[in-house]
Amino acid sequence: MERKLLFALGYQKTYPVQTVLGELFGLSPSRTNDWIHRLLPILKDALDDLGVLPERDPDQFAEHEKYPADSREYIIDGTERRRQRPKNPEKQALHYSGKKKAPTDKNVMITHRRTNRVGYLSQTYPGKTHDKKVADTEPVRYPRGSKLHKDTAFQGYEPRGCHTYQPKKSHGRLNEPMPRNTTLSGSRTFACGWNMPSRVLNVRVWSKMCYAIPKTGFPISR
Repeated sequence: MERKLLFALGYQKTYPVQTVLGELFGLSPSRTNDWIHRLLPILKDALDDLGVLPERDPDQFAEHEKYPADSREYIIDGTERRRQRPKNPEKQALHYSGKKKAPTDKNVMITHRRTNRVGYLSQTYPGKTHDKKVADTEPVRYPRGSKLHKDTAFQGYEPRGCHTYQPKKSHGRLNEPMPRNTTLSGSRTFACGWNMPSRVLNVRVWSKMCYAIPKTGFPISR
């Protein structure tokens, strides 16, 4: 059982060629393909039962947040990950990110500030799409009385029933400590970094089953 769990999680995290994955686990190519199609749906159902899959429906986010251990303090941030360069020139321009200097896909995540648990994951958009536009396109319903920390990319984003906080840039000394901003930045980096390396999300997949993976709640929350 542990071997199969490692197989499924390793495939999700690194998305290796099936031949390489089979060599690592001592499986034939046909057996490797069979394990992938059998284990991934089981893994998704198990994670869903544990309540660690992020919500994908913006209308259901408030209902999804029923964890008594988590506070109602969130961080919203956009994440970009590299993707294959489209052949169509129009799609190339649409996916080109000036920030990453490469073609990318973008998602917006809402994470818990204290636990770094990913509570909400937006649908996937071209890398050129602005963070606030994604947030406006998917109007998330927050639990009443929530506190939402955001950066300048979400300036003007003021959802209902939610108190927003945006750190101010310091114009003082360069070595002046900013503990609050540093803490928020570290939390965003950790939460985004946990999800971005999942290659299964940004490499074009061959099987029909894997095409549906980004809509099922992956990447896996911690």
